[in-house]
Amino acid sequence: MKEPDDQDADEGKSEKSKSERKQSSKSESKPATKDDTKEETFTEGEESYVDGKDSDEENLEGSLSSIQYGYMEDIAAPPEAPAAASEEVEEPVKKKISESFFYDYSELASMPFVTPDSSIPLDLLTVVHSFGYDCRKRANLQLLDSSTALYIAGNQLILLNLKTKEQTYLRSSSGEGIGVIGVHPQKTHFTVAEKGSYPKIIIYEYPSLKPYRILRDGTEKGYAYVDFNFRGTLLASVGSGPDYTLTIWNWKEEQPILRTKAFTQEVFKVTFNPEDEEQLTTSGSGHIKFWEMAFTFTGLKLQGALGRFGKTATTDIEGYMELPDGKVLSGSEWGNMLLWDGGLIKVELCRAARKSCHHGPINQIMLDEGEVITVGSDGCIRIWDFETIDTADTVDETGLLEIEPINELQVDKNVKLFSMIKMNETGNNFWLAQDANGAIWKLDLSFSNITQDPECLFSFHSGAVEALAMSPVTYLMATTALDCSVRIYDFASKTPLIQMKFRQGGTTIAWVPQMVSYSGAQIIVGFEDGVVRILELYDPKGLTVFSGRKKVVDADIHLRQVFKPHTDCVTALAYERDGEILATGSKDHTVFFFDVEKDYKPIGYINTPGPVIQLIWSTISHPENTLLIICQNGYVLEAPCPILKEEEDDHDVASYEIKDMHLKCFHYSSVKSKILRLIEIEKRKKKKELKEQEREERKKLREEMGENGGKEVEELEEEEEEEPLPEIFMPPTPSPILCGFYSGPEKFWISLGGYDSGFLYHCQFPPYDKDSDFKEQKDEPFDFRFIDDAEDNPIQVITFSINKTMMFCGMRNGAVRVYVLSENDTSLTSLVDYWHFNMHDNNYGCITSISTSFDDRFLVTAGTDSNIFVFDVFSEFVLKKGLKAKVPSPRYGIESEPIPEDIEDPKEYSIENARRKREHDKLMREVEEIKAGKRQQIKALRKEFLKLLALNTELPTHMQFKRTDFDLDSKIRADIGRRTAHKIQQVEKELAWEKEKHELGLKKLQNRFRDTLEGDIVVVHAIKSDHKISSYRLVKPSKYSKSKRPSQSERRPSKFERFEKEGLGKKDSRRETGESISIIEEAIIEKEKKVRPRTLSEIMIENQIEKTRKLILKAEKAQQKIQQRKKEWEELYRSKPGDDYEDPKDVQAIKEAQVFMGDFNLKTAPDYKIPEHMRINAAKKEEELGQLDSMAHGKKMHMNRCILSLRDLKIAVIDEIQCLVQELKNIQLSLDKSKHIPIPQIPQIYPEEVPERRFHYDEETLLSFKRERAKSLDENPYQVEQVESASSAGGFLRHSILKDADLVTRDSVSRSSKASAYSLDIPKVAEFAKAEPTDVELEIMKRDEIKHLYMQQYLSNRIKELIITFDAELRLLRHQKLKLDTQMKLSDLHHLTLFQEMLLLKNFEKQENILQERVNFLDKEEQDMQWKINETLKEMEEKKNEITKLQEQEKALYAGFQAAVGENNKFANFLLKVLKKKIKRVKKKEVEGEADEDEESEESSEEESSLESDEDESGSEDEVFDDSICPTSCDPALFELAIQLREKRLDIEEALVEEKKIVDNLKKEYDALSKKVKVVAANLNTAEEALEAYQREKQQRLNELLVVMPLKLHQIEYMVFGEIPSDLSGTLVFSNHSLGRLQERIVQLQDENSQQQKLNKECRERRKLLIREKREMSKTIHKMEETVRQLMVSKFGRVIDLEALQTLSVNTTLEELKIRKLRKELSNAKEMKMWEEKIAQMRWELMVKTKEHTKKLHQMNDFCIEKKKLDSRLNTLQNQQGNAFQRPRKADIVARERATELIHAQAEKISALKQEIALLRNKSGLILPPIPSVQDTDMKPMDHNNECRLWKSHTRESVYFNQAYHGFPKSN
Repeated sequence: MKEPDDQDADEGKSEKSKSERKQSSKSESKPATKDDTKEETFTEGEESYVDGKDSDEENLEGSLSSIQYGYMEDIAAPPEAPAAASEEVEEPVKKKISESFFYDYSELASMPFVTPDSSIPLDLLTVVHSFGYDCRKRANLQLLDSSTALYIAGNQLILLNLKTKEQTYLRSSSGEGIGVIGVHPQKTHFTVAEKGSYPKIIIYEYPSLKPYRILRDGTEKGYAYVDFNFRGTLLASVGSGPDYTLTIWNWKEEQPILRTKAFTQEVFKVTFNPEDEEQLTTSGSGHIKFWEMAFTFTGLKLQGALGRFGKTATTDIEGYMELPDGKVLSGSEWGNMLLWDGGLIKVELCRAARKSCHHGPINQIMLDEGEVITVGSDGCIRIWDFETIDTADTVDETGLLEIEPINELQVDKNVKLFSMIKMNETGNNFWLAQDANGAIWKLDLSFSNITQDPECLFSFHSGAVEALAMSPVTYLMATTALDCSVRIYDFASKTPLIQMKFRQGGTTIAWVPQMVSYSGAQIIVGFEDGVVRILELYDPKGLTVFSGRKKVVDADIHLRQVFKPHTDCVTALAYERDGEILATGSKDHTVFFFDVEKDYKPIGYINTPGPVIQLIWSTISHPENTLLIICQNGYVLEAPCPILKEEEDDHDVASYEIKDMHLKCFHYSSVKSKILRLIEIEKRKKKKELKEQEREERKKLREEMGENGGKEVEELEEEEEEEPLPEIFMPPTPSPILCGFYSGPEKFWISLGGYDSGFLYHCQFPPYDKDSDFKEQKDEPFDFRFIDDAEDNPIQVITFSINKTMMFCGMRNGAVRVYVLSENDTSLTSLVDYWHFNMHDNNYGCITSISTSFDDRFLVTAGTDSNIFVFDVFSEFVLKKGLKAKVPSPRYGIESEPIPEDIEDPKEYSIENARRKREHDKLMREVEEIKAGKRQQIKALRKEFLKLLALNTELPTHMQFKRTDFDLDSKIRADIGRRTAHKIQQVEKELAWEKEKHELGLKKLQNRFRDTLEGDIVVVHAIKSDHKISSYRLVKPSKYSKSKRPSQSERRPSKFERFEKEGLGKKDSRRETGESISIIEEAIIEKEKKVRPRTLSEIMIENQIEKTRKLILKAEKAQQKIQQRKKEWEELYRSKPGDDYEDPKDVQAIKEAQVFMGDFNLKTAPDYKIPEHMRINAAKKEEELGQLDSMAHGKKMHMNRCILSLRDLKIAVIDEIQCLVQELKNIQLSLDKSKHIPIPQIPQIYPEEVPERRFHYDEETLLSFKRERAKSLDENPYQVEQVESASSAGGFLRHSILKDADLVTRDSVSRSSKASAYSLDIPKVAEFAKAEPTDVELEIMKRDEIKHLYMQQYLSNRIKELIITFDAELRLLRHQKLKLDTQMKLSDLHHLTLFQEMLLLKNFEKQENILQERVNFLDKEEQDMQWKINETLKEMEEKKNEITKLQEQEKALYAGFQAAVGENNKFANFLLKVLKKKIKRVKKKEVEGEADEDEESEESSEEESSLESDEDESGSEDEVFDDSICPTSCDPALFELAIQLREKRLDIEEALVEEKKIVDNLKKEYDALSKKVKVVAANLNTAEEALEAYQREKQQRLNELLVVMPLKLHQIEYMVFGEIPSDLSGTLVFSNHSLGRLQERIVQLQDENSQQQKLNKECRERRKLLIREKREMSKTIHKMEETVRQLMVSKFGRVIDLEALQTLSVNTTLEELKIRKLRKELSNAKEMKMWEEKIAQMRWELMVKTKEHTKKLHQMNDFCIEKKKLDSRLNTLQNQQGNAFQRPRKADIVARERATELIHAQAEKISALKQEIALLRNKSGLILPPIPSVQDTDMKPMDHNNECRLWKSHTRESVYFNQAYHGFPKSN
């Protein structure tokens, strides 16, 4: 098979081959008739088309043909049909074919082939009649009119007249068979689609039967199906393998419109959609495909969509139907219908309880008069409602929908309907049906009171016809097939006579020769189970006619004899030439012989080396009477005729096998390769001879032409190399022998299949050798005959005419071939000329049997295509008209002759197996007799041994033998013990599998039947009466009672809940740990506080804190009071009812009234709305069902316990009665018999009362079972198996039950015996000599007698009392159980109703859950969106509030600016412009820089990111100003303030813009959400309505369920004229309790109505009073408000807000700041004190140093004075020398000046620092930069940046000094 991808490569080749074929067909085209050609000429043009590609997943497209205009006329093309397509059509200009043009049938029809130059006439064989019908061929029954049917029979098309049963034949044109037929919708034409190499479709006109049109090149090998569209203008065809081409034809113009490959597997069918001719459907093996003809940009295309099965199993689709809306309804292999929509299965339709629509495939689906008709292989026709199918949809995940047919018709048993077609008869609804089991039926589908039963019009063989036989005396024919029937035909009058059915199919048949049955009335038939039946044919008209007899038929069959010689199918039957012996052959490799004269007594059988296919007895011309046995596997045997023995008893013979028969064997060895080699050698030899002749001629030519010419001629000569000869080939598998026949003594011809086909081989048997092995033998034929065209088409069967001048051959391809032979030509030397004609189907119509009539006038062929053709053999004699066969007359007494018992069981013993079985049984019987004799001997020895043992025990002890003394040898006993143990082990091993098997079977039975039970049925019988009571057979509780949905309390907490719980615990623990830590810290602080003494400042701070705390507490209390008052007012106003307020109680009462009161719809009403609380689902119904089961189970369990208690009571009563009876017996021992009263019978326990002991057994039970089994075996030794099964089933249980029945009695007896031992002390009579009793003794005896009589009567009464009491208890409990039985029966009915409701609810559950989830999803979505809307609104309100705050900040900014500028400021406008100037601001980016970045880069970045200002639009006269420079006279502080406020304004404006943008976005989001909410709300309403509709539908389906309500006659009150009406549909079932409640409710409602009226009157009066009080209260409130206002004005001078006044009494922030200030002062004071201490310490050190320095200075001064003195002294000494050092030193002067300046500078710094310290102490102090000294100013001019840096640094230094010198005293 080609793959789809390989198709492109093959298209070119196919196109080329097609064009070549077209050219050849043009040259060989048939001329038209003269009349038609005169009217208009016909020209055949070339066809152009493009093959499409096939793909299962993608669209398949076909190409537009060259005659698109033909299709455009038939189908209305869309207006936008492309013009390019019309241009393409113009290329080949074609003329239309005349409507009156016809072809010549004689030139089209296939003709027989006759060997050229032979004298064989063409009409050697003429078809007379066809008795067959290919019933398994698809669509092989069509109807042309009400009386003419059309069907295919091999290479013939048969038109059958249903009334006259005449047949008209049309031959195929190809001679290779007909594929399919179809009929035009108007019945004016019919199509014959043929088979062969590129077959044709011929369309015939009806009723003229002229060939009207021929369609060519539609497929490669054959057509599978054809179909006309609804109007009949188009024809669709689909080919068979290998191409499966789908073609759409404009058949009137003989042109294809569209073409593509339908699928890669077998396609069964193609049809047009009747409603839309542009849609087609194909189906086949494992697929269905939907096609559409669509216009594309490249033209008209075929687009195919493969149906996808999805979850459904893939199936072959035979029948389907297109619905009007485009959906397709198809069948399936399992019998359900599949509804296809859009290439997918929408729903699978089945019957109720998931039963399939048909039992088997659905072969046809049709739509007729609004009803869907399905035809199934189960022989049923069912009618379905079209609307139900068209609107079908899935209801659960299974995809199944249950529907029921409207009507159905079971045609008959063993009917397999394949197709149906409607007969157009007015007023009737008749159909013709094709039965695949070999019949044509006429069916009436009107389904009315006068509907006719199905009528079988024609009956045929179904499947291959296996064999046929011709009568030796008349024109009768018998056939058999595997359809289990034998049929008799009168082929001269073309009439089927009679048929007979059997259990098995027939495989061979033969007519008993006239030597055996002179009248020719007997037929012998072989069957597939090895049985041979002899049938007798007779004319029943010759029998004695009895009154009341049925209609007499023309012929009847009587079963004469039955025997079974073989175990496999019988393949050959042959009577010896004298008719004395019958030979039967079979596939079981045997040939059986029977003595015909002795009523077919078996002679014996021989074994063959292969399956037998043919048996042929030698003719009279042969010297010996031999049988030719042809085996299929290449063996041919010759057996002599077996010797007929005289009457003798053969019971001693063990087998029928004939072992001493001298068989000759020929084992065929393939010689075909040798023959082909010889033929090739002969060809080459002839070729060489021709070359030699040519060489001689050239040589002569060379001699004539001379030397030059000779050279040229020599150059032309070339010697060719010879190819090697074909090798000798032996096929690995031997070729099968198909048929053969005798040619002479020990010579025969055979025809083979397989490799050796194409020849007839002449063979001869080798001499007989008894030591030769057949399997090793290899023989070759000595001659052969070549058969033309038989290489792949061998001869299947051969028969001869009476004079052997014609050899009739049946070929494998269904052709009939006739060779004309010379007389007495057994060597077939004249096998040359032949007549050949194809009759049966070429693909599967192999001829199985061929035979001539007794006079050679007729030839009959039977094939595997179910066809039987009768031919008229060419003869000089003309057949008489009205020729009819004569049915043999019945034998005398045939009607009273008993019919032999037929063999119906295929497993029945054959003759040989029966004999062997008989011998085996005889041998086994003899062995059993020997065993029985041995057993009797052993039994006698055992008895003798037991006697010896008894004698031994009677001897004295010292003379007795020990038990071991009887053992002759202890080793023997030990050996016997070992052997016994070994045998036991062997038996255990042998029976281990059986034991395990039975144990498993027992476990399965227990699991299936006993484990589900909670207890067996216990039947307790009364003791005296016949009453009894039985317990309930309780099974374990069902799944519904066990299933319990988890409640909320049992539900496992979710992960989120667990996490939340754990999280809270962790948080609590952390909080606790944090609190503990804080508590510890506070404790430490408190401890430190207690240890450290408090100072005065701390005391002041604490007092201030306490004072503040009290004030805050007071303010908080006031605030709480105000809040409490506000809350009370809010609650009061909240509790104030509005104008439309309604009391909740009244609202609830109104709701209840709406729910429970008013005019309500019934549940059956179409507009009934199910309340929410009344909606029920499958889970609730399961719970309800479980509650019912649990309640019923509990009550039954309670009753069972009571019955078991009663059973225990009975056992106790029996025990007590046993004790009392024993006492009574003991008493009666001492009484005279005349005074005895009857002893009551002791009750017994029945086996039914203790069923648990049924399966208890012990060794005694097993032994008794064994004894009974042995006894039964002795009685019936030949029925071992039956006894074993019976004993195992009955004996064991019976013994165990009887044993258990006696257990209680024995136990009770033993207990009673023990108890009686102590009950009465009866004195025993002493064993002394009798003496006369004294008076005292007599008195004592009288007393004892009276006492015993009383005790006897008492015990008897006690026993009666126990029995009566028990029986009373049983009757009472029985009465209770009867009541419970009634309740349980009602509960079962209720359970059934609930279960039906649950099943129905489960069917609805899936869709309901989907709808409910949809509603929940939409509801949640609506809530989420509403929440988002609310959140958006809240956010919008917040943003609006922020915008308002920003606007207020902007106003405050301008107000602060006006206040700072003041009035009459001449720079006010300038500053306002600076403030209002619009500046484009760039958003500052966050830059991560280093800490020590240069300040110049900072300044430059500030300048880049600062203002890029435009001119202020609010300025006047386009004034240009520079806002970066402060005017000279303007205050710099105001200018800086304006700059700062402008930055704030810009920030506010930016924030406003952002907030407005956010508000706008929120508005848009709000609008979008609002729209979505509306959509979701609409969807939610739709979903709720859908859910409500579904709930209503569910309720309606629940209403349709039937509920059983048992009633008694007195409970029925609906009477009509005192009688119960027949129609109770209008009645209502109501309980008395509910009726009484309703009547009481009427009275209650009347009372409630009067009470409500009184209450209404009181409420009205109360309302008037409240209105009056409200008016007075409002006046009082107004007066009090006026008084409060006056008091405020008088006290405060105006109306103030008291709440604000109270809340402003304490400024918490101010007080906190004061406390912080005190604490800061305290800490600063501490720090100052510390620094003061340090300063004092340093001063003291300074003073010490100063003192030391002063001391040093004094010393220095002394040294200086001394030095001065010394200097003066020295000076005085040197005065005289000069005055060089008289002035002071200049360096000392400079140093002194610098020290003075440093002291002044330090003094100024100290004063400045003191001022700063003073300012820092004051909170509102402002620190200004220090004023530079004049020296600094003169020394270095400073720019603005330096000033800023100095100011910053100075500020840092001032802070540092403030911290460092905070403790200096103010004086310093």
